[in-house]
Order: sequence, then C-alpha cells, then structure tokens
Amino acid sequence: MAATAISPGANGPAATGQNHNARAAEGHAGVETVTISDADLVRLAGRPLPFMFRYVRHRPVQHLFILASVVLAVAAVVGSSYAIHFLVDTLTAYHGGPMRPVWIAVLLLGGLIAVDNLAWRIGGWIAARTFVDVTGDVRRDLFRHLTGHAPAYFSERMPGTLAGRITATSNAMFTLENLATWNVLPPCLNVAFSILLMVTVSPLMALVLVMLAAVISMLMFRLAANGRPLHHHYATDAARVDGELLDIINNMPLVRAFGAVRRERNRFGQRIRGEMSSRSRSLRYLEKLRLIHAVLTAFLTAGLLIWAILLWHSHVASVGDVVMVTTLGFMILHGTRDLAVALVETIQHVARLAEALSTLLLPHDMPDAAHASGFGHHPKGEVVFERVTYAYPGSAPVLDEFFLRVEAGTRVGLVGRSGSGKTTVLALLQRMRFIQKGQILIDGRDLRDLTEDALRAAISVVPQDVSLFHRSVLENIRYGKPEATDEEVFAAADAAGCREFIEAMPEGFATEVGDRGVKLSGGQRQRLAIARAFLRNAPILLLDEATSALDSESEQKVQEALDRLMVGRTVIAVAHRLSTLRDFDRIVVMQSGQILQDGPPAVLERSEGPYRDLLSRQAVTLESVA
Repeated sequence: MAATAISPGANGPAATGQNHNARAAEGHAGVETVTISDADLVRLAGRPLPFMFRYVRHRPVQHLFILASVVLAVAAVVGSSYAIHFLVDTLTAYHGGPMRPVWIAVLLLGGLIAVDNLAWRIGGWIAARTFVDVTGDVRRDLFRHLTGHAPAYFSERMPGTLAGRITATSNAMFTLENLATWNVLPPCLNVAFSILLMVTVSPLMALVLVMLAAVISMLMFRLAANGRPLHHHYATDAARVDGELLDIINNMPLVRAFGAVRRERNRFGQRIRGEMSSRSRSLRYLEKLRLIHAVLTAFLTAGLLIWAILLWHSHVASVGDVVMVTTLGFMILHGTRDLAVALVETIQHVARLAEALSTLLLPHDMPDAAHASGFGHHPKGEVVFERVTYAYPGSAPVLDEFFLRVEAGTRVGLVGRSGSGKTTVLALLQRMRFIQKGQILIDGRDLRDLTEDALRAAISVVPQDVSLFHRSVLENIRYGKPEATDEEVFAAADAAGCREFIEAMPEGFATEVGDRGVKLSGGQRQRLAIARAFLRNAPILLLDEATSALDSESEQKVQEALDRLMVGRTVIAVAHRLSTLRDFDRIVVMQSGQILQDGPPAVLERSEGPYRDLLSRQAVTLESVA
C-alpha cells in the first residue's frame, strides 16, 4: 500500500537535519543569502545610520563610483562659475585680434557643462541598480531575522504591522540613499568648492559666507531635530494603520458574520484621520522650516549682491569677479537651503527607519545553542519529558516536575480537561518555548542541543487548524519536502486519501486553494496536511485535535488517512474525542500539569478513575445529542 512506501526510513529528511525549507525558499538554487548576521542586526537596532552604512559597505565599489560621479559633477558645476568669470573677463578685454582666447573660454565652459551632465547620468545609472539591490539586501535580512523569532513574538504583534515595517524599512533605506546622494552630498560639496573659489577674489567675503552658512545650517538642523517626535509619531501611526487594514481583511468573514462592516469602516476611518493628522503636522513643520530659510536666504542674497557691486566700484574686483562671486554666493546660500531641506527630510526618514528597526531587530528568544548539532543518524523517535517545569510569563506553572516517556514507534494519546497542559506538551516538544526546569530528550538528545533544522526534520504535525498557503495544492503538499518529485507528491496524496478530490478540482494539483485554504472544506484541508506529513516522512508525528472540528463523514476519511500515517511512527496525539484513541498503545490522562493515569485504553476503561469518567460523560453527551 502507499503507506508502506512512505513509511519512516533512513533516507527521510530527519536523517540529515538539513535545512530543506531554506533550500525551498531559494528555489532549490543553493545557499541562503546573508548580508548582515542576526547578531549584528540586533546590535544595530537603535542605530539607523550605522545600519544604513553597513549595507553601503557591503557594495563598496558601486557606491564609490556613485560618490566619484557626484564629486565630479559638483566640481564641474562650481567650475562653471570660474569658466563664466573667465569668459566675461576675456570678452571684456577683447578689442579685436585673434579669437583664440575667446574660443578657449567657450570650450572650457562647454566642457564643464558636458562633464556636469554626463557625470550625473553615470551616477544615476549605477545608482538605479545599486540602491535597488540594497533594498533587496535589507528585505532579505529583515525577513530572515523576523522568521527566527519564537511564536510568542508573532502572537503579540499584528502580522500586517510587521510586514509593513519591513517594507517601510527598505523604502526608508532607498529614500535615505537617494537623499544622501542627490540632496545632501551635492550642496555640501557645492558650498566647499564655492568657498575655495571665492577665496581667490575676497577672502573676507569667503569667511563671512562660511560663517553665515554654518550658522544657517546649524539653526535649520536644530529646528529639524526638534521636529523628530512629530515624524516618529507619524511613522508609528502609519505602521498601525497598515496593521489594522490587514487585520480587518484577514477577518472579513467574522466582520460580515456579526454585521460589523459599517463599524469597521468607522473604526478604520478614525485610524486614517489620526494618521492624516500626524502626517499633516509633520509636513507643516517642514514647510515652516523652509519658510524660515527662504526669508534668511532672500536677505543674505541681496546683501551679497550689494557687497560684490561695491567691490567692483572700488576697483577691487573685475566684472568677471562680480559675476563669479555673485554666482558662487547664490550657490552657497541656496546650497544651505537645499542642505537644510534635505536634512529635514533625512531626519524624517531616519525616524521612520529607527521606529521600524526598534520593532523588528529584537534578539531572538530561542536561538540555536552555539554547540547545537544534528542527530548524526536517523532518529528512532523516542521522546522523554524529564522532570519538566514550564510556566507562561506571569502565570502559575502549567507543567510541574512533569515526567513522560514515549517509546519509539508507540502511540500515546493525551487527554484531560482544558488547561491541563496537553497542548503545552506538544508546544514544548516542538521547542516553540523553552522550559524553565528539566529537559526534553529525543533519542537521548536534549532539544536545546539540537539545531532548529534537525529538530523540525524529526517532527511532523497535523494540527486542528491547518495552515495552507495561497498557492497550488501541489505546492502546499510539497511544503513538507521541497525537493520532492511530482511522483512523490502524488504518492503522498494517495496515501492521505485526497487524490480523488484533488483531481476533481478545476485544475487538479495546480488548483490554488485560496487564502488559508478557504476553497477547501475542513476535511480536505486536514487530508492535505496528512499528505504533507506523509511526504515529510518524519519519525515523530504530533496530532493536535486533528479531527475534532470535522463532521462524521469527514472525520472517518481523515481518521483512515491518519491510521495509515501513524504506521511505524512515534505518535503523540491530543484529542477530546476518546474514540479516536482506542487503538493507541497508551492513554495519558492529565490534570493541572500532572499525570493522573497512564496505561492501555482497554485497561483504563475497566479501572475506576478520570479516564472512565471522561468516557462516561462523552457517552452521555452522545446519547443526548442522538
């Protein structure tokens, strides 16, 4: 039968402990791309500018070419002022004769204009690829770090907010690189080069302009820094709106079921109004800074022009000097304006970047230990909970000195009232949370000494609420073993008893299942999860209420598929329907984190105790329903 063809074997994924999921994410192409390690990312959490420079340093050659092109372009722009000065003085001094000096001046000006335009275009061409590549590096690293967090991290945050922050971070990086390259660096170089040229005409004027430029820049920067809370508040509100939007969309069936469409529209409208108000305050503050700088620049430009005319009138400067000084003065003053505006926008985007990083770049709660390794062999599947104590934060222990041994290849059912610790046992075995005391062993190896990949490869899970991607049926089954061939996927579908309904779909195995498998029934989703577990071929199988939410017909088909799946595997099942556990080797009855009874179902049925009481209550319930 198909089940025997896919029974646990030494060639299954658990034998190697390799990261098959990582290979799938890379399209079976090779090694995962890492720009910055997780440890370095955490150290950069509260430092947005060092975070940005680390990615710049990752592509040094491209960024150096961009820098060189900007320096060359600005030098050509400033040099054009000297070329104009040279041309004006040449034309003023020309009284007939050879035109060679005039043409030299014209060629100098034309050449500098050509260099200016060409250098900007070369820099822009390289930046168009480089800056986009940097955003890709950022998204990959942040996604890698995000997926390394423990489940508790995601349960406490909106998925939409997290996704929005990754997008916001990469967009902020792209914007900051553009601002720094095209809006911050050019005016800085412009001012520096212009002052050097102005010294040749009037050192005093150059000194005064340096002082004025410094005062204006510091004033604008201080005012811009004072507006940082406004920009940070806007970034937070924008992220919250993104998260709220995705949360509502994901829960639209619930919204409609309770007739809450209008209520959610009003609620979301309030969120939008809050974000719009925050954004308006942020933008109005920027406009206020621009107005202050515009007024200062107007007065200083008029003063500079009057000073240059007085120098000409005193025969200290030529006509060309006046033209050059005036041009350079305009460049310096307008350069401070452009710099101030750019710095204001930069601070705004730095605030957004800092806010996103502070949320995403938290240390991982459950990283692999430094000495962690794989099994080194195909695990048999023996599981031991040895004096395990675990308590959720701020709560009493769910498990207290808990001991449970599950021999390899046996089936154990966990039963008991809600809150007895059954689901916690499964969660701890999957290392979704770390225990406070004791140890959990698989084949004698402590879970904390195993790599994440080795542990995941040893365990398959069929939960009550099956997770499916908005992808094809084939892709969802193959998720259990990304390198599997189509024939292996078909065999797993046969073993799980779901090939018939799959092939009846419009596109068969290529049919997309919809968001979270919405196009499938509960029983169909369960059988896809079972097919995925067959394909994964792990020695340990965890069943968490795998049939409790199904109707009788679906339950029977799923149970038949589960019976085939459990052959030759270590099975730990949580179930409320005790009838599904009758063929198990042992039943463990739990209450308040302790084991009250442990033994074969037939023995416990004949013994006075909580298991017999549970059977009686279920029998009464079934009779009353009937």
